[in-house]
Amino acid sequence: MATVIRVEGISKTFKIHHERHQSLKERLLHPRSGSTEVFDALADINFTVDTNETVGLVGHNGSGKSTLLKCICGVLQPTSGQIRIRGSLAALLELGAGFQPELSGRDNVYLYGAMLGFSKKMVDGIFDSVVDFSEIEQFIDTQVKFYSSGMYVRLAFAVAVNVDPDILVVDEVLAVGDERFQAKCIDRIRSFQDEGRSILFVTHNADQVRAICDRAIVLDGGRMIADGPTHESLRTFREHLMGTAQEHDRSGLLASISIDSITTPSGSFDVRSGAGMHFDVAISSQSAYSGNFIMEIFTRKGMLVSRSDAKGSPVNLTPGRNSVGIDLPQIPLLDGIYDINVGVVDPHGNTVIAWREQAASLQVTYDGREGGLVEMGATIHQQ
Repeated sequence: MATVIRVEGISKTFKIHHERHQSLKERLLHPRSGSTEVFDALADINFTVDTNETVGLVGHNGSGKSTLLKCICGVLQPTSGQIRIRGSLAALLELGAGFQPELSGRDNVYLYGAMLGFSKKMVDGIFDSVVDFSEIEQFIDTQVKFYSSGMYVRLAFAVAVNVDPDILVVDEVLAVGDERFQAKCIDRIRSFQDEGRSILFVTHNADQVRAICDRAIVLDGGRMIADGPTHESLRTFREHLMGTAQEHDRSGLLASISIDSITTPSGSFDVRSGAGMHFDVAISSQSAYSGNFIMEIFTRKGMLVSRSDAKGSPVNLTPGRNSVGIDLPQIPLLDGIYDINVGVVDPHGNTVIAWREQAASLQVTYDGREGGLVEMGATIHQQ
């Protein structure tokens, strides 16, 4: 399998100027005033992306994800290190990057194509497909500066996926736009995967990373703290997320809460489709804490099956060992193995307090012949 992106020892340093002169007069009168601070946005990043591999890039805001992608795409030059690209690359960086606001959508399609090395004739050949995918035919001759954020994304994504790249780089733009268009974009990404193309995918949506990525890289403070199978990297990311929350919690309560285990009365996680099940989750806490309990069920391919409402399951933890019971009156899933994640979040459902990824694996057996994920219980009859 060939390597299409090789990142070797990449570092990027920025200079932040404080009290910078605003005019030539100030510079002449105060030649030595002001100060400069050095900021390390990236520090010694190393990884590769191979042919037919989809790699997710996750991290907090300010972790260096966008800076890294800009270096890979050639928008920024790294301070040190080397990046090697094999094949053609199409990038969707932050919203509107590369678009000229004074030009129309039509002109921007041709401009972006030219930037990727396409001739006018080649862009002519894909233009109708771009407009059709973007669904903004009515506004294609309108200046881009009048586009909504959703229209920006539609046009940018449509161009990127129709120029037939070997490598697609996507930087969180799928967070903008309606769910139907997001699903359309994910479908196109899956078709890229089927065609053997490589994808570098940045998003805050852990469900999307699970669903489409072969592995994931976690950045924090410009440093790479994980690179491995998706579920393992997401576990590291969530654990680090908890650590960050604990550092900012003045009461010091969060650091003392942990998910110890998840068990069933029978000791088995095997169940027949349609039957009910009970789980017991053991949680240790050194202090009293009131939050909300959350449970997720995923397929082995990373598709979310169910997530409990983070604001609808309150728990009041007391010092010592606590037990939270989960009753599922009916499990309508079809044959398969499903992973269960459990955790505690703050009362508003915004901050992870304690988490256990793949706390248990549910083995479901189904006797029927239906396909898919769930048994709908449909009755078919002729009118």
